[in-house]
Amino acid sequence: MYVKILSATVTGIDGQIIEVEVDLASGLPQMTIVGLPDNAIREATERVRAAIKNSGYQYPLGRITVNLAPADLRKEGSAFDLAIAIGILACSGQLAHNVFNNCVVLGELSLDGKLKSVTGVLSMVHVARKAGYQRILLPLSNAFEARLIDGIGVVPIEKLSHLDVNSDDFIDVVNYKQHLSPAELSSLSDLSPLTFSCDFSDVRGQYHAKRVLMVAAAGMHNIMFVGPPGSGKTMLIRRLPTIMSPLASDEALEVMKVYSVAGRWNDQTKLLRERPFRAPHHTISYAGMLGGGTIPKPGEVSMAHHGILFLDEMPEFTRQVLEVLRQPLEDRYVLLSRARASLQYPTFFTLAATMNPCPCGYYGDQTDLERCQCTPLMIRRYRARISGPLLDRIDLHIEVPRVKYTVITGESTDDQQAIYTSDYMRNRVITAQMLQKIRYEGLGIRYNSELTGRMLRLYCGLSKEANHLLHRSFDAMGFSVRTYDRILKIARTIADLEGLTSIETPHIAEAIQYRTLDRSI
Repeated sequence: MYVKILSATVTGIDGQIIEVEVDLASGLPQMTIVGLPDNAIREATERVRAAIKNSGYQYPLGRITVNLAPADLRKEGSAFDLAIAIGILACSGQLAHNVFNNCVVLGELSLDGKLKSVTGVLSMVHVARKAGYQRILLPLSNAFEARLIDGIGVVPIEKLSHLDVNSDDFIDVVNYKQHLSPAELSSLSDLSPLTFSCDFSDVRGQYHAKRVLMVAAAGMHNIMFVGPPGSGKTMLIRRLPTIMSPLASDEALEVMKVYSVAGRWNDQTKLLRERPFRAPHHTISYAGMLGGGTIPKPGEVSMAHHGILFLDEMPEFTRQVLEVLRQPLEDRYVLLSRARASLQYPTFFTLAATMNPCPCGYYGDQTDLERCQCTPLMIRRYRARISGPLLDRIDLHIEVPRVKYTVITGESTDDQQAIYTSDYMRNRVITAQMLQKIRYEGLGIRYNSELTGRMLRLYCGLSKEANHLLHRSFDAMGFSVRTYDRILKIARTIADLEGLTSIETPHIAEAIQYRTLDRSI
């Protein structure tokens, strides 16, 4: 007898519907799984046999052949266990197979028949809904994640024994005993304001750096802080998420897909609204940064999608790791090709980095007790750890000087300390991004940092005076064409923060001063 059950797998961060075909024929008792399965799927033979027996069903004696179609696509993971088990039970007449015709089945089986959670459920449920299927049957532990996708019925079960063998109706066949409570379901649509444990009001002084961070957040620009040890570079950037706008619904779905595929989505009871903040250690390998494995999994650049990738003390990272960032920063995606698979992951992130101005850290910030001992050659070699092409892709790089004692203790009165709070800065960022959303509606982009080519010339036109200033700076500082483009994008964001439609000379002047590392030593 032949039965077909629908299941799904994940390719990259996108789901793929898989047909699990089960054939039961007379012959020596054995099960064969074909269709390019990995080792985890081949081992399903023993898991499914034990789960069926320990759940009170009869394991059929005969030759069982399982085909995973399309057969030319490599499959991995244990999400096919439940579909294979249902197919075997339907072939042997213990379940009515026709009730699963419009249902996608996911789940890993333990030996006692309990269902375990699987990764990538969000992507698989999403593709099932787009394909027009009405229901998805999966483990109870994955129900919260699946409920985030509207338009498809989510049917969670805990055990294989919860399938009723005496019914021909789907609702009766899936005799599940637990449901999501109204309180649990309401948490999925929680739109309460984001709260953070830190705030920019905690940082004394550094108003210039706070202003730059506001520009970076408003336009999703890459940023680098250069300054002596203890000047507050790391503390400032770790507060950058507090001023960024919440994830839009489509952005949240993409981010949750990445985390679901990687198995790193810890709190599945809430819709992800806070932008990711990833801060890998400088000993990370290039595979950890970009993604890797026989069948590649997302790396840090993808885990930071629609969020922030923070590289503290950037020159301490190996040259190989830093250079692999060039293509993801430019193309907003990374293509990982391995012998068994070639997968694409999204990498639209804001790069935030810090570095000292020289090996000792005190160049340009000498005191009587701390003087820079580095020669110009040593400083150039230190800064050369970050290649010119990579530095060109960082929109904003500014100096963060040492904070004076009177500022730390609050002895110097300054109204800006009260103004530059995270709430104030976030409100200005959201207002600027609303202008960008209206301006770029229907163009397939959302932020100023995404402007290229014709759109850059269309939306970043300069007055005669602003163009003259940029021309002089271009020749004097030896800007590259990429730097020229990034100055225009920064100026566009500064104008948006001021609520202006045109780019004026002060906006260009401010954008140029944010190119600290373009100046010679």
